[in-house]
Amino acid sequence: MKAVITELNWPVGIDMLREKGFTVIYQPELWKDREALVQETADAEILIVRNQTQVDEALLQQVPHLQIVGRLGVGLDNIDLKAAEQAGVEVITAKNANAASVAEYVISAMFHVTRPLAEAALDVKGGNWDRRGFTKGELYGKTLGLIGTGETGIRAADRAKSLGMHVIGYDPFVKTYDYAVMETGIDMMELDAALQQADFISLHVPLTPATKHLINRERMKQMKPGSWVINSSRGGVIEENDLYDMIQTEEIGGAFLDVVEKEPVDPDHPLLTLGNCFITPHIAGLTEEAQSRTSKMIAEEIIQRVGK
Repeated sequence: MKAVITELNWPVGIDMLREKGFTVIYQPELWKDREALVQETADAEILIVRNQTQVDEALLQQVPHLQIVGRLGVGLDNIDLKAAEQAGVEVITAKNANAASVAEYVISAMFHVTRPLAEAALDVKGGNWDRRGFTKGELYGKTLGLIGTGETGIRAADRAKSLGMHVIGYDPFVKTYDYAVMETGIDMMELDAALQQADFISLHVPLTPATKHLINRERMKQMKPGSWVINSSRGGVIEENDLYDMIQTEEIGGAFLDVVEKEPVDPDHPLLTLGNCFITPHIAGLTEEAQSRTSKMIAEEIIQRVGK
């Protein structure tokens, strides 16, 4: 069977597939060339993607042998699930394989805000000794607001609570007796209340019509002055023009964005001009450990399904 991998993948999964007799075509830049993508995938049974490859109805109609789409991650906004179902194509994800890494990204972002050690060390190398300028704050006693309390949100909550933080959350799909409420100690509330109380808002939601620009000017105006937004979910969840205005006018403290609406980010994007907005290149879940797990998990699922 032929498997085409169109985006970055770690070697462990590729090796597993080849050891089981799959013909693996690994072209991590293939997603950029639609014509080449269609041509290479036309006789493939397996397609493995990340978030850039658009697996839409048009593509699915041109790959008649396709049986499985493997998503190296969990977000599915680049895959037309309805069209895949109609075409008889199964979509599998690496559920929870990178949850710990994303949770650690959230903690790292909060630490950077409160204790910017790298900046302090760089300042010293520049000949300064600015103890007062780098006297910031503690995470202890601060409030983390989670918008979305699925697997990643719960792991972020566990880590934040171990630092002495108060964790609150909003998730319309979580019920009174679900794990996120009963076992983790997350104080669940409505969205507006969470925005008003949190020192840090961390987003853990998929991009859907309901979450598109969920965090906009109106909602950010409810946040505390000096509070920060952390987004490691999907770029479209935040209205970026509104975010720019809110940071520039100092109505909120700033933002850590691992995702933006258009990736890679436009070099002229206004958010890049702000000292209190940090954009990272979609790496929250991109640790060596997480990517090895992701690659291995997708390969195992494929092998299991085709009976190799």
